[in-house]
Amino acid sequence: MKKITCFFLVLLALVFIFPVLFLVVGSLMGKNELTDLLFPVLQEGAKGYASWKLFPEYPTLKHYVEVLLDSLEFFVMFWNSVKITAGALAGGLLVGMPAAWGFAKFDFPGKNILFTLYIALMMMPFQVMLLGNYLVLDKIGLLDSLLGIIFPAVFSTFPIFIMYRFFKGIPLAFLEAARLDGAGELKLFFIVAIPLGSPGVISAIVLGFLEYWNLIEQPMAFLKTKELWPLSLYLPNIELKQAGFAFAASVVALAPAVLVFLSGQDYLEQGIVSTAVKE
Repeated sequence: MKKITCFFLVLLALVFIFPVLFLVVGSLMGKNELTDLLFPVLQEGAKGYASWKLFPEYPTLKHYVEVLLDSLEFFVMFWNSVKITAGALAGGLLVGMPAAWGFAKFDFPGKNILFTLYIALMMMPFQVMLLGNYLVLDKIGLLDSLLGIIFPAVFSTFPIFIMYRFFKGIPLAFLEAARLDGAGELKLFFIVAIPLGSPGVISAIVLGFLEYWNLIEQPMAFLKTKELWPLSLYLPNIELKQAGFAFAASVVALAPAVLVFLSGQDYLEQGIVSTAVKE
């Protein structure tokens, strides 16, 4: 029974991994080989079906050289993605950690109502808040700028919800012991809350990175200048005739997300198994 389960799990894993293998193999194929395989897709009016190979016949790194060294447009939009992601994560942590700690360990009037409102905002799709965000950004002059993408992300409620569950589980005994040692509330936050809640903080960073790196609706709605586009908008607009370039660009764009996910995988698993520190 165990062998059958493992077989189906491996089979399912291969199904999910196939799109990535498809990208990697395509990025290593030459232009002529790609044209032969994808001719029905690349050529308008062509009949038949596209085919594919598991291994390129003549592997080449030409497309990677073109992406990394010869394409200024890709370089600019790659750094746009870096700026948006880094700015949103840094601002989100600066705002989110104190907010999550306050919700977790302080009592104040209207706390439950406010936290419920936070959860409701987290569940709302972007389309519902699009008009409101657009009007606010237009009013403060942040439309068609990277800050117009970063600013709303800084006040996202999702990382607060993630970190709240970890901060909530910190035993009161730790906090009382630190207070008896003379630690003030600010020192308590930095020497107790952040170290003990670090799995929640890192989980928020990993999930936030995956979200902000792949943003597409916000840039599409708020950015008009093409030079400000992130990779998530640039990749879908590569012409079909540049299939090899598109494959290589997609692999390069995917690599940071994969590395961040693998680096924070243990913390994400901790968050799934337990959202609290056991006393």
